[in-house]
Amino acid sequence: MVDVTCSLAEPELRRRAVDAACGRAPFDILLCNGRVADVATGELRYADVGLVGPLIASMHPTGQRQDATKQFDLKGAILAPGLIDSHVHIESSMVTPRIYAQTVVPQGTTTICWDPHEIGNVSGLPGVRWAIEASKGLPLRILVEAPSCVPSAPSLERSGADFDATAMAEMLSWPEIIGVAEVMDMRGVVNNAPRMTTIVNAGLKSGKLVCGHARNLAGENLQAFMAAGIESDHELTSKTDILEKLRSGMTLELRVSHENILPEAVAAFEELGTVPQTVTLCTDDVFPDDLLRRGGMVHHLRCLVALGMNSLDVLRCATLNTAQRLERRDLGLVAAGRRADLVVFDNLTDFTPLEVFASGVHVASRGTLITMLPPELPGMPVNTVKRTPVTSSDFKIPHTEKSKVKIRTVSTPRTTHWGEREIDLEDGYLILPSDTALMAVFNRYGDNSPPGLGVLEGWGDWSATIGTTILHDSHNLAVFGRDPEEMARVANTLIASGGGMAVAKAGKHLVHVALPVCGLLSPENLEIVSKHFTDVRDAAATATTWNGPTSMIKLVTGASLACNPGPHVTDLGIADGMTGDVFSTMVLGDA
Repeated sequence: MVDVTCSLAEPELRRRAVDAACGRAPFDILLCNGRVADVATGELRYADVGLVGPLIASMHPTGQRQDATKQFDLKGAILAPGLIDSHVHIESSMVTPRIYAQTVVPQGTTTICWDPHEIGNVSGLPGVRWAIEASKGLPLRILVEAPSCVPSAPSLERSGADFDATAMAEMLSWPEIIGVAEVMDMRGVVNNAPRMTTIVNAGLKSGKLVCGHARNLAGENLQAFMAAGIESDHELTSKTDILEKLRSGMTLELRVSHENILPEAVAAFEELGTVPQTVTLCTDDVFPDDLLRRGGMVHHLRCLVALGMNSLDVLRCATLNTAQRLERRDLGLVAAGRRADLVVFDNLTDFTPLEVFASGVHVASRGTLITMLPPELPGMPVNTVKRTPVTSSDFKIPHTEKSKVKIRTVSTPRTTHWGEREIDLEDGYLILPSDTALMAVFNRYGDNSPPGLGVLEGWGDWSATIGTTILHDSHNLAVFGRDPEEMARVANTLIASGGGMAVAKAGKHLVHVALPVCGLLSPENLEIVSKHFTDVRDAAATATTWNGPTSMIKLVTGASLACNPGPHVTDLGIADGMTGDVFSTMVLGDA
């Protein structure tokens, strides 16, 4: 196993490195005949690099030295700093930290900043503690942040835990925690709500990072958000948004999970004539099939270069810029005295990773991990779907008045807005119009209360049922569909399996990915999880006639994001993240 947390301050290590750099002692490893990607100067130049333990001891002219315990002839390949992911939720990959490391290290990622927000919402402080412990002993440096918004929208939804300022102070006292993870309650921050003010202030008092989630914030609201002490954002929406946030001094975590924004970012950099040092790269949320097929950070690099961005600028954003943001002076640069987190790329267009070193240890070669992994940590948080089986009546909306009623609807996915419809009744129940579906959200944390219900418009015509316990950010149990019997069957499948995702069609066919760890993760290998998830994703893609730019699987997992503007269905009803209103019934009155 590799100790990626080992100190570089040991006097004996530094003495050995100085001796090796001066030629008084051999290197442990010599990487020769390669081209170094210098992300500080923007140059690509030939040089040899000598390592002593976890340390880069020397970068010197090609062929100047031959003395080393082991040599790697790079044959003109490119030596770059290990990639640093500035913001990620491992939970979106649906695998444990161990399997995640096994996957991304061979892709060239050596450090990630993990916000275990999803696990925190499900399992509270014990869940965050498990996340930390499960991150140890891996060849991937996992820097854990303290989830700041559990739940993400207090009073609009219920989750499995409630992190107040006391909980935040406790997490920040843990040495493994590097700061406050994305602050999502924008309304609370801007309005100086006591809960969010004390949480952010706990971060400021700790002297650690305070990270943000500033979707659609502009003008005085953006300034207020930053004045509170929040420093970063990954919720970027347009070129205008990117430019305003850069000009405001905010650190951007440009994410690959929203590829449609990347051209806007490149256009913003072109207008500025430079790529600011406050631009970092992140993956945020990458599903298991995409992580396996395309990669995480390495796919991000490819996308930006394909859009015309200079490859060394792209690498700088993914390495040195992020290291500076994290105040990690040991990372982000191929230079003497830095940590030997290194990746060898075939070229700077498709960024094929050939070799990967973590703290000076050769950990991956040609896309395969070659170092031992520790076993999975015992005591995984399982059995978190605490809900008795549901029935078809849970998906019927009773009303005893006239033959027609007016209801409020949730119109269009993602960028939601309020709508109204007149609908018919039959035998005392509302009848869904043919172009709508019902979204039902059940609390899964021990409260067997009726679900929050909302009628969805603008999702196309439905022909299947989708269920999920991956439901940002409360991760309650949500079911989408039109057939009450089928919806109950899907819900009960997920309750029985401890969580996951499932799709049923025509009353009989059902595909399912079981995620028993927090209802979010599987301990299986990524290939297995990816196969089951792909079956679910493909089935979900045909569940409606929706043909928009965002996949159906992303739409359903984000359909309850009550912290965002507009109406969203939660376990409490239909909530509006910007007004704070919650409506327990969709019925407005008789038509």
